[in-house]
Amino acid sequence: MEIWPAIDLRGGKCVRLKQGDYQRETVYGEDPAEMARHWVRQGATCLHLVDLDGARDGAQANLAAITAILAAVKIPIQLGGGIRDEAIINRLLGLGISRLVVGTKALKEPAWFKQMCAKYPHKLALGIDARDGKVATDGWLETSTALAVDFAKKFSGDAVGAIIYTDIARDGMLQGPNLPAMAEMKNATKISVIASGGVTTAADVTALAKVPMAGAIIGRALYEETLTLPAALAAVNG
Repeated sequence: MEIWPAIDLRGGKCVRLKQGDYQRETVYGEDPAEMARHWVRQGATCLHLVDLDGARDGAQANLAAITAILAAVKIPIQLGGGIRDEAIINRLLGLGISRLVVGTKALKEPAWFKQMCAKYPHKLALGIDARDGKVATDGWLETSTALAVDFAKKFSGDAVGAIIYTDIARDGMLQGPNLPAMAEMKNATKISVIASGGVTTAADVTALAKVPMAGAIIGRALYEETLTLPAALAAVNG
């Protein structure tokens, strides 16, 4: 199972939100590129970036920070937030992003997402953010009526790189991952599923690895140091 340290970008800074609430923000660093280097020094083999401004507004407001991260480290990087047209896909993949996470646009225009997956096979991940099992969109500001598992099944025959499955209620709360929901999603599709939200301890990492999930994204726990990256990496095999 891969461990993806998260760098959430807002206004060019590294931040974390609680449960996706833009009013509950903590700033963890002014220099995203240095944060990326820090995680690589700690053993990171991949990074998960989120453009929070893009997720909410659909505009790429953190391009300078993203470019600086790409220049600073040479490991696979996936990026989500505001990926809503092919021009942005082209631009970001051209910069060297390994994989882009598409959420809102995939829900609202699934035919378009299927088309993009065919054109950019395994370069796009499906971002599914769920609140009470239902898909949330637009930076988690809206909740749809679509069930997360049913939504995932729509793309079972497409060249989707991965599913990034986030349980919003657990995100940034340091209360542990929603293991039943993660297992349900993993068992519902043949696409690799990366868990996001709630990972707090090494035991959480071990539990996700036993599901087994393809990966786990860890954010606040690393910044608050309830879990170190070396301990998370070690726990994958624990």
